[in-house]
Amino acid sequence: MLKKILPWFIFILLAGLLVLLFIKKDDMDQYMSEMIVNQTPVEVKKSGQKAIDSLYNYTQNKRSYKMTFLGFGADNCVNCKRMKKVQKQIGEKYPHQVNIVCLNVLEPKNLKLMKTFGIATIPSQVLLNKKGEEFFRNSGYYGPEKLIKIIEKQLIADLKNK
Repeated sequence: MLKKILPWFIFILLAGLLVLLFIKKDDMDQYMSEMIVNQTPVEVKKSGQKAIDSLYNYTQNKRSYKMTFLGFGADNCVNCKRMKKVQKQIGEKYPHQVNIVCLNVLEPKNLKLMKTFGIATIPSQVLLNKKGEEFFRNSGYYGPEKLIKIIEKQLIADLKNK
């Protein structure tokens, strides 16, 4: 009797564990991001923030963009390729308002920004306002319709704050 029940019990236990992991995916990603940021040396954080200010703080560097769309991914990742298409759509819809930046996590030059933002999974998207401050983050695929709503909301908020 035990030989018949035990495999089913193990199967149900593993299935339940998979469901739990799927439900808690965002919490785990948030935890991992915080761990990366906490373990990043202060010099790297300062250097990363300096790079963000010089490249993506448009009030400081006088560029005309209203925000930045940072996309962290890799060339061999299926969902990253899907997100590149979304980034292209956003770039075409907001050519002079949203600066689209694709960062390949496999390139050592992007490691500093990955650590600064605590990127733990790919694809990850980070939206920065015109001051280079993060106002939205997502891990995994995120459709263009949802992103357009978030971008529109931020553009409207920027107009009200002028």
